[in-house]
Amino acid sequence: MAQRIEWALYRSFLAVLTEGSLSGAARALDIAQPTVGRHVAALERALGIPLFTRSQTGLLPLESALSLRPYAEAMSSAAAALERAASSQGSGVRGVVRVTASEVIGVEVLPPIIARLREENPDLQIEIVLSNRMQDLLQREADIAVRMTRPDQELLIARRIGYVHVGLYATKQYLQQHGTPATTTDLQRHTLIGFDQPTAFLRAASKSLPLRREAFAMRADSDLAQLALIRSGAGIGICQVPIGRRDGLVRVLAKQFSLPLDTWIAMHEDLRNSPRCRVTFDALVEGLRDHVAGATR
Repeated sequence: MAQRIEWALYRSFLAVLTEGSLSGAARALDIAQPTVGRHVAALERALGIPLFTRSQTGLLPLESALSLRPYAEAMSSAAAALERAASSQGSGVRGVVRVTASEVIGVEVLPPIIARLREENPDLQIEIVLSNRMQDLLQREADIAVRMTRPDQELLIARRIGYVHVGLYATKQYLQQHGTPATTTDLQRHTLIGFDQPTAFLRAASKSLPLRREAFAMRADSDLAQLALIRSGAGIGICQVPIGRRDGLVRVLAKQFSLPLDTWIAMHEDLRNSPRCRVTFDALVEGLRDHVAGATR
């Protein structure tokens, strides 16, 4: 390949991979569908290999396309990080900060922290990525990550928040109607809410409780869906202690089941001198420490 390949071609390629069709990629990129098609064809010519096979349902990626995907994703993350860095140029705290956190932390804990941060820094823009996946800070998929485990990557600045404890909770109404379990064996007579697919968290929890998939009468892989079911009075499920206490839920079998989640905030060390990231990092540390303290008040 003697010629340099434009980033726009890889951008369209990645959008087709993600959306599964030229029309979906065009909508995602807000460009014309024929333009996406030309980009994909140009990339195939430049690389000298076919990337997709056409079908009635859309474009099916070949092995060649799948092998290129992580590199295209890394390019996309780098381009987005460049745009965030460029937006912060100038005096004061300004620009975009991309924060990734789990569903529950992102929805139940971060909003008031972000609201206060924005009141103090109105030129700051915050992007929140809800994901239980470990976003790669080294590849700049995000600027700051809230993680329920200690980061082990080098080149990261990490601050430990403390343990967020997780327990079993239900509403008062549910327990009044069905009784309060006194032993783990009593759980067999209750409606349990939990995961559909096995996770590392579920495997850790099952060491102290019989929490196999078959024990759950209601299953969802979304933490938010599980929390909504608990709040509705549908049964007994897993909830963070600060959230359960805040919402007036009742904890059951506290002595038999308490799982500590070691909580950390991390960012790439290259961002330590970025005013937008430093201010956001400090605000998250303060706000999440208040959240953790809510379990012991």
